[in-house]
Amino acid sequence: MKKCLIDMVARPLAVAAVLMAASCGGNETQQQDDSKLAYSPEVNEVEVVTLRRQDFPMQLLSNGKLSASRKSVLYFPESGVITKVNVRNGSPVKEGDVLAELDSQAQSLALESAQLELDKARLEYLDVLAGMGYSTADTVSASEDVLKLARIRSGYENARINFAKARRSMDGTVLRAPFGGRVADLKLKEWDRTGTDPFCAVVGDSSFDVNFYALESEYPFLSSGQTVRVTPFDDVDGEVRGRIIAINPTVDKNGQIAVTAQVGAGARLVDGMNVKVVVERTLSSQLVVPKSAVVIRDGLEVLFRYRNGKAEWVYVNTLRANSESYVIKANEDRGASLSEGDSIIVSGNLNLADGSSVSIRQK
Repeated sequence: MKKCLIDMVARPLAVAAVLMAASCGGNETQQQDDSKLAYSPEVNEVEVVTLRRQDFPMQLLSNGKLSASRKSVLYFPESGVITKVNVRNGSPVKEGDVLAELDSQAQSLALESAQLELDKARLEYLDVLAGMGYSTADTVSASEDVLKLARIRSGYENARINFAKARRSMDGTVLRAPFGGRVADLKLKEWDRTGTDPFCAVVGDSSFDVNFYALESEYPFLSSGQTVRVTPFDDVDGEVRGRIIAINPTVDKNGQIAVTAQVGAGARLVDGMNVKVVVERTLSSQLVVPKSAVVIRDGLEVLFRYRNGKAEWVYVNTLRANSESYVIKANEDRGASLSEGDSIIVSGNLNLADGSSVSIRQK
């Protein structure tokens, strides 16, 4: 009876112990599986390009200022009161157009008087020739010395010069456009008196000079005739193209070189405008990568090479840049090397470290 009681108590305890052991063993296995999931290495998805030597469209970027290729500041050669103004700022003009006129009464009287004096002197000239034995109807047979002496004795030469001066003075009361373009900087109006101030300027709008600066390190890449692209700062669609026409072979105190290009007329281009300048030149056989491939680590330029599912950290130097790409070479001072055919990571690389696990994103 006593033995039966012991068996009745012992058996449930044994079963409970077995169940507890099984339960503990199951929890431990689950924890181990969870631990494996928690510490599984992260795999970063990336995109790659194959490193190749190729032509590189190099761009030198600068800010420039437009200057009309033809610009003239105009003064009245005669002093007087302005009686007529035919233009405003911005008015289009053609060569020879009358811009303004002065009161010309005094000049008109002077011209008329000079004409009378010239006519009188011409008669005196013919009389002198007749007195020297030459027919007034035939001056061809007289030598040049004889004719010159007759002009001096008769006063004809002085009268001719005075008439030319009077004609010039009369012409000086009318201001004309020296070439086609637009009126600018109009300073005077009707009934103003002319003085030392200019009346206006005429700006040719058929072409513009673009004055800008390049770094001395960029000098070897500049040449006369090279293509430039010019864009107003506030009009990205207003791009015009031109060519370099002058390169100053002197470096200034700021380490810069003055360059002048010439571009054709644009709908939004005006004299004195600030513009963006892009000088283009193609360099052949360069190692080129997208700008997104190069990142900064510890203040140095780095890219990542894909190899066997890992990202390899490669120190590089960027030699040239345009709006989209870099020309690069391996930073040999850091023991780096690059070869054509290397797979270069170009996206997903911002948070990579050397040896990071990566997979190529399927496009």
